[in-house]
Amino acid sequence: MSAPLVVSIPHSLGREEAMRRLKTGLSRAASSVPVLSVDEERWEVNRMIFRVRALGQAAAGHVDVAEDHVRVEVVLPWLLQRFAEVAQAAIRSRANLLLTKKS
Repeated sequence: MSAPLVVSIPHSLGREEAMRRLKTGLSRAASSVPVLSVDEERWEVNRMIFRVRALGQAAAGHVDVAEDHVRVEVVLPWLLQRFAEVAQAAIRSRANLLLTKKS
Protein backbone atom coordinates (compact mmCIF):
# COMPACT_ATOMS: atom_id res chain seq x y z
CA MET A 1 0.00 0.00 0.00
CA SER A 2 1.31 3.43 -0.85
CA ALA A 3 1.67 6.34 1.53
CA PRO A 4 -1.37 8.61 1.58
CA LEU A 5 -1.36 12.02 -0.06
CA VAL A 6 -2.02 14.56 2.69
CA VAL A 7 -3.03 18.19 2.20
CA SER A 8 -3.74 20.60 5.06
CA ILE A 9 -5.62 23.83 4.28
CA PRO A 10 -5.95 26.55 6.91
CA HIS A 11 -9.19 28.54 7.20
CA SER A 12 -10.81 31.04 9.54
CA LEU A 13 -14.44 29.95 9.11
CA GLY A 14 -14.94 27.76 12.13
CA ARG A 15 -15.82 24.07 11.88
CA GLU A 16 -19.55 24.40 11.15
CA GLU A 17 -19.21 26.87 8.26
CA ALA A 18 -16.29 24.95 6.75
CA MET A 19 -18.35 21.74 6.86
CA ARG A 20 -21.35 23.47 5.29
CA ARG A 21 -19.22 24.63 2.39
CA LEU A 22 -17.46 21.29 1.94
CA LYS A 23 -20.68 19.27 1.93
CA THR A 24 -21.45 20.51 -1.59
CA GLY A 25 -17.83 20.91 -2.68
CA LEU A 26 -16.86 17.37 -3.69
CA SER A 27 -19.82 16.86 -6.02
CA ARG A 28 -19.29 20.29 -7.61
CA ALA A 29 -15.58 19.60 -8.05
CA ALA A 30 -16.31 16.27 -9.70
CA SER A 31 -18.80 17.85 -12.09
CA SER A 32 -16.14 20.32 -13.26
CA VAL A 33 -13.54 17.60 -13.92
CA PRO A 34 -14.77 15.24 -16.66
CA VAL A 35 -12.50 12.31 -15.66
CA LEU A 36 -13.55 12.41 -11.98
CA SER A 37 -16.64 10.77 -10.51
CA VAL A 38 -17.75 10.40 -6.90
CA ASP A 39 -18.54 6.79 -5.90
CA GLU A 40 -19.16 7.50 -2.21
CA GLU A 41 -19.41 10.52 0.07
CA ARG A 42 -20.61 10.20 3.65
CA TRP A 43 -20.20 12.27 6.78
CA GLU A 44 -19.42 10.97 10.26
CA VAL A 45 -19.51 13.96 12.63
CA ASN A 46 -16.71 16.22 11.29
CA ARG A 47 -15.16 13.68 8.90
CA MET A 48 -16.16 13.14 5.28
CA ILE A 49 -15.26 9.70 3.97
CA PHE A 50 -15.10 9.47 0.21
CA ARG A 51 -14.26 7.25 -2.71
CA VAL A 52 -13.70 8.73 -6.14
CA ARG A 53 -12.82 7.32 -9.54
CA ALA A 54 -10.52 8.89 -12.11
CA LEU A 55 -9.27 7.34 -15.33
CA GLY A 56 -10.87 4.05 -14.29
CA GLN A 57 -8.94 3.97 -11.01
CA ALA A 58 -10.54 4.24 -7.54
CA ALA A 59 -9.06 6.37 -4.77
CA ALA A 60 -10.33 6.55 -1.20
CA GLY A 61 -9.75 8.97 1.60
CA HIS A 62 -11.21 11.29 4.17
CA VAL A 63 -11.46 14.96 5.03
CA ASP A 64 -11.19 16.03 8.67
CA VAL A 65 -12.66 19.45 9.43
CA ALA A 66 -11.24 21.36 12.41
CA GLU A 67 -11.96 24.88 13.67
CA ASP A 68 -8.99 26.37 11.81
CA HIS A 69 -7.95 23.88 9.13
CA VAL A 70 -9.08 21.06 6.88
CA ARG A 71 -6.95 17.96 6.44
CA VAL A 72 -7.44 15.86 3.31
CA GLU A 73 -5.92 12.38 3.19
CA VAL A 74 -6.29 10.20 0.11
CA VAL A 75 -4.64 6.96 -0.96
CA LEU A 76 -4.00 6.91 -4.69
CA PRO A 77 -3.65 3.65 -6.63
CA TRP A 78 -0.23 3.15 -8.19
CA LEU A 79 -1.44 4.25 -11.62
CA LEU A 80 -2.52 7.64 -10.27
CA GLN A 81 0.50 8.16 -8.01
CA ARG A 82 2.41 9.75 -10.88
CA PHE A 83 -0.20 12.52 -10.76
CA ALA A 84 0.14 13.02 -6.99
CA GLU A 85 1.66 16.52 -7.26
CA VAL A 86 -1.04 17.61 -9.68
CA ALA A 87 -3.72 16.11 -7.43
CA GLN A 88 -2.26 17.83 -4.38
CA ALA A 89 -2.26 21.22 -6.13
CA ALA A 90 -5.82 20.68 -7.39
CA ILE A 91 -7.07 19.69 -3.90
CA ARG A 92 -5.38 22.71 -2.33
CA SER A 93 -6.73 25.08 -5.00
CA ARG A 94 -10.33 23.80 -4.85
CA ALA A 95 -10.37 23.76 -1.05
CA ASN A 96 -8.98 27.30 -0.86
CA LEU A 97 -11.75 28.49 -3.17
CA LEU A 98 -14.42 26.83 -1.03
CA LEU A 99 -12.98 28.01 2.26
CA THR A 100 -12.05 31.59 1.40
CA LYS A 101 -14.70 32.91 -0.99
CA LYS A 102 -17.66 34.81 0.37
CA SER A 103 -20.64 32.52 0.72
